[in-house]
Amino acid sequence: MGVTTYEKHGKVAVITMDSPPVNGLGQPLRAALLKALDKALTARGVKAIVLIGSGNAFSAGADIREFNTPKAYAPPNLLTLVGAYEASPKPVVAAIHGSCMGGGLELALACHYRVARPDAQIALPEVKLGLLPGAGGTQRLPRALGLEAALNMIVSGSVVPAKALAGTGALDDLIEGDLREGAIGFATRLIKEKRPPKRVRDLEVKHANLEGFLMFARNTVESVAGPWPAPRKCVEAVTAAATTPFEAGMVTERRLFNELMLTPESKALRHIFFGERAAAKIPDVPDSTPTRPVARAAVIGAGTMGGGITMNFINAGIPVTLLEMKQEALDRGLDTIRKNYGGAVKKGRMKEADVESRMQLITPVLDYAAIAQADIVIEAVFEEMGVKQAVFEKLDAVMKSGAILASNTSTLDLDRIAAFTKRPGDVIGTHFFSPANVMRLLEVVRGEKTAPDVLATVMQLAKKIRKIAVVSGVCDGFIGNRMLEQMGRQTLFLLEEGALPKQVDAAMEKFGFAMGPFRVGDLAGNDIGWAIRKRRYVEKPLVTYSRIADRLCEQGRFGQKTGAGWYDYKPGDRTARPSAAVEQMIVEYSKEIGLKRRAISDEEIVDRIVYALVNEGAKILEEGIALRASDIDMVYLNGYGFPPHRGGPMLYADTVGLDVVVRRMKQFARNQHGDPAAWEPARSLAKLAAAGKTFS
Repeated sequence: MGVTTYEKHGKVAVITMDSPPVNGLGQPLRAALLKALDKALTARGVKAIVLIGSGNAFSAGADIREFNTPKAYAPPNLLTLVGAYEASPKPVVAAIHGSCMGGGLELALACHYRVARPDAQIALPEVKLGLLPGAGGTQRLPRALGLEAALNMIVSGSVVPAKALAGTGALDDLIEGDLREGAIGFATRLIKEKRPPKRVRDLEVKHANLEGFLMFARNTVESVAGPWPAPRKCVEAVTAAATTPFEAGMVTERRLFNELMLTPESKALRHIFFGERAAAKIPDVPDSTPTRPVARAAVIGAGTMGGGITMNFINAGIPVTLLEMKQEALDRGLDTIRKNYGGAVKKGRMKEADVESRMQLITPVLDYAAIAQADIVIEAVFEEMGVKQAVFEKLDAVMKSGAILASNTSTLDLDRIAAFTKRPGDVIGTHFFSPANVMRLLEVVRGEKTAPDVLATVMQLAKKIRKIAVVSGVCDGFIGNRMLEQMGRQTLFLLEEGALPKQVDAAMEKFGFAMGPFRVGDLAGNDIGWAIRKRRYVEKPLVTYSRIADRLCEQGRFGQKTGAGWYDYKPGDRTARPSAAVEQMIVEYSKEIGLKRRAISDEEIVDRIVYALVNEGAKILEEGIALRASDIDMVYLNGYGFPPHRGGPMLYADTVGLDVVVRRMKQFARNQHGDPAAWEPARSLAKLAAAGKTFS
């Protein structure tokens, strides 16, 4: 089946891109478009050409399935295609609807005229992949749209509706009715008026204060770009458009594009792009798997987690029955939800009427019988197996047949929880991250007996509530918290050996984390980790743990909520202030366990913490807990604040070199304090390193 169609309407040839779902400009479509153009150019009766897309898009740009493959550069490449349409001696009209982005917009800009539906979505989003437009976008858009507006679009990658471009050189007409007929009519008028091709490349970039604006743009981008090189390169490419001839600007654009393709930051963003999509693919649960209807949800527990989970559903228009055991707790939870929305109202993101309409979707109840008809119920109660048992035995008794029974557990054995019911196939883990109404990650825990349609339904539901869902098998802590345990052990060993909280946090924040591990602990509540450690002391008696964090908790220093944790806090102020008392406690603890403190470099801090994550991640892959290395990265990027420009712990290890990681781990194993055995490389890690291979 062809990927283009060619039709003749009078003197107008209509070339239609037909490569669903978004007419991605893969090699087959590029070749077909070039062939169709040649046909139109040699047709004697054709005087003008219309280029249009089928379905819901003109073209959303490059075919993502070709990324990182030879097909992306196979002839004709995008530059060749763009150049051919621009060089056409017969006027070409791009008829734009739906998405017109990236290479799709670059192709449209090479056409001689552009007409569009007012609601068409226009963008050059390459910067979001750590790149810049590589087929003339940085050179043509400033000429067509104007320097300032074009630079804003290119640096931000933001989407602009076509109606906002009316009256600029980027669009020649807006068409309210049938786009195809309107474009043919426009082309017919061009023929009648004998209007020749009008090439954007022939225009000049004009600005009243060119040098001043470009200097302002460079300074502005420099101040906000952070670790990302692409925005800076975008400014450089657009500067070339404004200050050099078109061909010289194209050379500059291509050089900068190729430079960015090789940066670790762009590799990280492309890894994230593909990783988010791969996470939704489950080999034994195909897209064709039937799903269960979810018209109504129930949430057990109106605390911080339960309230946040409730907000996810009502934000998506799904009614929620919210269950608590006491009226006071229920009222407090509803007040908290309303206050959370109040912040959005103050910032102008919502209206009071929107808040009221969402609050109306919540039915507060105090009786399990009131949730019996929900299609899915999620418990968000205390993280203790006895509490979970009581809840799930009750759910098994009251919930309708076919209801999905979900646990928000962050560490507990989901198979044990499922065994508290007579319907383990209906039980699944839905581990939301706090604050649940903000964090994008949803760790979906697949039990041994979880039914395929239950898993498929929850994965589909995750999209509806705008979460990135990653499937995990059952183990203590699943993917994220199991790895976090090893990270936590190393951070505490570092304190015992000579570091202080402020140094560890500063080193990790310099690496790219928004907050270091001790600041995170104070924010989340140190008592949460304390409770988990107490359980693990019993369940894992052979594992070496530092007890220094327990000493902190024994003093009631649970973090921001108590005004004191690893740091000191003032009432109403979240600023973390180093605590002389805590630092003295740490020094005394080292002396107590007979350890002479030493100077520890920031490099050692980062390597020990990150490589501990990597090694445990490799074990998780070996055991089949995670489906793929990129799934682990998606968990850490979206749930634990791993710096996006590093791409996640597994990609970071690939970037550094797995042989380098293993060699460094062997150095750490020579340190006899803590747990040298923890640095024994996972079998898969050692094997990949020896073979010169990577996780990805």
